[in-house]
Amino acid sequence: MSKRGYHHGNLRQALIDAALALIESQGPQGFTLSDAAKSAGVTPAAVYRHFAGRDDLIAEIARQGFEIFADLMDHAYAGGKPSALAAFEATGRAYLAFARKFPGYYMAMFESGISLNANPDLARAAERSRMIFARSAEALSQHIPEAKRPPASMFSAHIWAMAHGVVELFSRGAPGARAPFPPEDILETGIGIYLRGLGLLPPDA
Repeated sequence: MSKRGYHHGNLRQALIDAALALIESQGPQGFTLSDAAKSAGVTPAAVYRHFAGRDDLIAEIARQGFEIFADLMDHAYAGGKPSALAAFEATGRAYLAFARKFPGYYMAMFESGISLNANPDLARAAERSRMIFARSAEALSQHIPEAKRPPASMFSAHIWAMAHGVVELFSRGAPGARAPFPPEDILETGIGIYLRGLGLLPPDA
């Protein structure tokens, strides 16, 4: 691949795409900025027109990932239809689907060591996805008197952690290869048990 240097038409996104491929094949710590430049077909010096360093590049990948993630979560939530429970479970399944379909983004977001407060744009994107999850959790508790409701931010965080654990343990690599049951079934069953324990669902729901 010839060196295109500073004249690359869309160098910024080309570097992001190159780094994504490297993250997927080598992990978020397994490549250098020079590797990304070489993969994109440009000189290492050209990279610094767009990124202050490797962490800045990974932070931008994480930001893009959170934007895609939030869009998928919002689509899955579908305005709380057809029911609060179905919509909540759909957001959990969207979490698994995102990790499976976009492993490079997922690793940049959650496994690179990049702080979610690395820059304001990344922080906003991460918060947007969290708020979609929290909003879907809030809808589940509307039938409970306000004084007796568990904090939606608390139990949405617990379900987020559950979904993340299912991804890490059972959904990386070949789907279900190491799982006794499909990852989606593990997550849905866990959500049901947890919500019943909080009194958010009746025992027979």
